Amino acid sequence: MQGTPTAPVRSRLRRAAAAALVTMPLLCAVLPAPAAAAAPSADRPQAGPQTAAQGSAQASQAYARAHAHAQPQAKAGARTGSTTNAPSGKNAPSGSRTTDISVDRLTPSVPSKGDTLTVTGTVTNKSSRTVSSGHVALRLGPAMNSRSAIDQAAQRKGYLPGADGTEIDDSRVKIAALPPGVTRNFSMKVPVGDLGLGQSGVYQLGVSLTAQTKAQPYDQVLGMERSFLPWQTSGSSPKTKLTYLWPLVSSSHLTARTESDEQQTSVFRNDDLAKEIAPGGRLQQMVELGADLPVSWVVDPDLLASVDAMTKPYEVSTEDGGTEPGKGQAAAKEWLKSLQEAVRGQKIVALPFADPDLASLAHRGRAVPGALSRLRPATELAARTVETVLHTKPSTDFAWPYEGALDSSVVEVATSGGAHNVIARSDSFRETGGIPYTPTAARPIGGGTTAVVADHRLSTAFEADLTRAGASTLAVQQFLSETLSVAQQVPNRQRSIVVAPQRTPTVSQARAMAQALSALSDGGGWTRAAGLADAAKAKPDPAARRSVPGGGAYPDSLRKQELPTKAFEQIQRTQSMLNDFSEILSRKDRVVPPFGNAIDREVSNSWRGERADAERFRTSVQDYLVGLTRKVQLIHKSDLTLSGRSATIPVTVQNNLLQDVNGLRLRLTSSRALGLEVGEDQPVVVAGGHSQSVKFDTTAKANGRATVTAQLYTKEGKPYGPPMTFQVKVTSITSTVLLVIAGGVLLVVLAGIRMYTQRKRRGSDAAGAGTPGGGGDESDAGAAAEAPADDAVTDDTVADPNDPSGTSQQHRAAEQPGERGADTAAESSGPQDTGEKVDR
Repeated sequence: MQGTPTAPVRSRLRRAAAAALVTMPLLCAVLPAPAAAAAPSADRPQAGPQTAAQGSAQASQAYARAHAHAQPQAKAGARTGSTTNAPSGKNAPSGSRTTDISVDRLTPSVPSKGDTLTVTGTVTNKSSRTVSSGHVALRLGPAMNSRSAIDQAAQRKGYLPGADGTEIDDSRVKIAALPPGVTRNFSMKVPVGDLGLGQSGVYQLGVSLTAQTKAQPYDQVLGMERSFLPWQTSGSSPKTKLTYLWPLVSSSHLTARTESDEQQTSVFRNDDLAKEIAPGGRLQQMVELGADLPVSWVVDPDLLASVDAMTKPYEVSTEDGGTEPGKGQAAAKEWLKSLQEAVRGQKIVALPFADPDLASLAHRGRAVPGALSRLRPATELAARTVETVLHTKPSTDFAWPYEGALDSSVVEVATSGGAHNVIARSDSFRETGGIPYTPTAARPIGGGTTAVVADHRLSTAFEADLTRAGASTLAVQQFLSETLSVAQQVPNRQRSIVVAPQRTPTVSQARAMAQALSALSDGGGWTRAAGLADAAKAKPDPAARRSVPGGGAYPDSLRKQELPTKAFEQIQRTQSMLNDFSEILSRKDRVVPPFGNAIDREVSNSWRGERADAERFRTSVQDYLVGLTRKVQLIHKSDLTLSGRSATIPVTVQNNLLQDVNGLRLRLTSSRALGLEVGEDQPVVVAGGHSQSVKFDTTAKANGRATVTAQLYTKEGKPYGPPMTFQVKVTSITSTVLLVIAGGVLLVVLAGIRMYTQRKRRGSDAAGAGTPGGGGDESDAGAAAEAPADDAVTDDTVADPNDPSGTSQQHRAAEQPGERGADTAAESSGPQDTGEKVDR
């Protein structure tokens, strides 16, 4: 308004601006604190455009640099672990994740009063900015009174004020500046008495890095790693029984193929097993570490059989289908020797031979007739194998489904193989009664069967990648802390806990397991070791679940890894073929065991997640068996022609095996049963490397062409091998030909009669010449009787069959003097003229 002074207005504006300048940085310094307290979102890498909070934080930093009085508030906010500057990279670590801290060693794992705790590790700058000089220090968090609290602490990332405790002053160790990507080592020693440990329990033990950056020139937590420290002031009574399974299991290595020498040299799929049992290998480490641990050995007998085969010369398959000598013979001998010493005097649990996938058999194999028939023989073979190789009698009373997952059908299959105890896992055998503690492992489930339920958390404690020392140390400390937490759940009740780790731990996992068990044996006063048989016989917890989960409770993720139904159908075809083939062999022992073992390996748990490799293995076994069966075969026969009503047809059977073949029968079948009969079946016996002709008497009843099929059969009447066919043409004798032959025979008979009649007639004529009216005396008769035989042989006259005397022909000759008969008569009555020729 005109005349109104403006000074008061300007002064109010100046006061408002001044207040804004003062309050804005203070508000900006305070705003990040709730974000930090909400954990660990402030530690999460930022991406994309800056938020209003980030802009305010930058304004706060600028104001703090200009006005010293605002620095304390800014530093207070920074110590909460919040990120007050935008990272230079899109996903660059920031805040308490700027550096990575690894606790590589923590000793002793289970401290006691008077000990000195030593912690060593590394600090690595993961950001793109240099971290200025700072220090690392231990932080002791509060005691955790439950297993879930331990799990939550292990999963938490980044620094969380309050939950991660305060620094222990005596533990601080200076760290030089860390350029991006640089790693520094640290080592700190603190007397256990300086840690301020209270009552028994599990304490969170953290290692933090407090330092500055150029963009944040004030102390703040730029790295955090957590571990756990079990602490017990006095021994537990009673102690928890702990059973730790120590598995000696591997994948399938042997093939069904053996060399043809007398030793039946084994052929392996590859030489990977030699690497596993060599010094430093996985299985070598399992034996060396387990020898000094209170564990329960669980062995796959197929592994023992495979290594035992390697102690002798063996062959390894090559990519081109050939073989080459294996190189693991010395390692196999040393490994078996070490194992025999390690298990001497201990109880061994033997799984069925080749560790069959019980869940796959239960869910897919039961639909195929005969799929379960080899389970009990595999259990019996397991006992024989362990006793032969390790010289000790094992227990075969335990079945171990994959990952300990089971349902009612898995239990049925397991018990059908002879097991009375099934090793399960608590994540598939969940409690329904809300028990606030971990119950005893043994659970009677009916029918005389006991489910031995292993603890899920303890069993999976060493399944992560433990190649880094930090990861291994954390796994060991968490395992020890979990066991102490279990013992403290019901201090006055003794329970029996079972741990069933992964079947094939890596070398780093095996070492971590051994380290944890050693620490538990040396300093853990809350557990004592127990065998698996003792765990199965322990008094069950009355409140624990005893009902077996239904089929729908089986995990879908594991069901997808099972062998398909078609795999079991192929396995049964191979088994049926082996049964038929073995019936004809004179030395079944050279064929049946290698193929039987290979069929057991086709159902192994080792094929989980390896469906393509499993199919190739099954096909290779089947193809090799088919090739052997075809070495006994029928030789192809060309077409035949039969020129009569009966003949013999030979069929040749060839045996290219190195042993004799018997028990086969050969059958011929004609397509024209009324035209050609081929006789009865004939037995077949062929020596090794030879051929044998089998003859069939055939009878033709009609002319024509017939198809004859030759087929080998086993004693049970099953066809053996493919059939062989050939054509037979029958050309029987015609009626005209028979008449001609009959006429020829008649002529021969008549000629004989004629000759007989002539001789008889000549004898009568000679007798008549010697009588009184015969025209001669006795001398003449004698001369006539001694006449040359030419007259009789060359006489062309034929006696009249109507003239019984045989003289009518002679009378006609006398009546015709110019004829032959006259010449003959004159010659007979007169003196002989040696110069006369007889005209015939």
